[in-house]
Amino acid sequence: MKFEDAATQIDPEIYQRFKAALELGKWPDGRKLTREQKEICLQAIMIYEAKHQMVDGDRIGYVDTAKKASSCGTDKPDDTQVDTDNGIESIRILH
Repeated sequence: MKFEDAATQIDPEIYQRFKAALELGKWPDGRKLTREQKEICLQAIMIYEAKHQMVDGDRIGYVDTAKKASSCGTDKPDDTQVDTDNGIESIRILH
């Protein structure tokens, strides 16, 4: 059986356990996830979510760019320069 096939057939409970393990960085018994385990869990979660057509807001790693707010609640600080041709912002760091 291929990995993709197995990932689409996992239980919703296993899916939730994988998500929790990724969020906490450890398994329910307290063992730390290895880098390889994190990658496998993430791949399985992404395949599961795509197969089950989950709502974007419920998907792992989803960032709603429509609600993008400026940092610290300000629009543009005085020391921010915007290159309107390239859409690049540069900031000046004060020491």
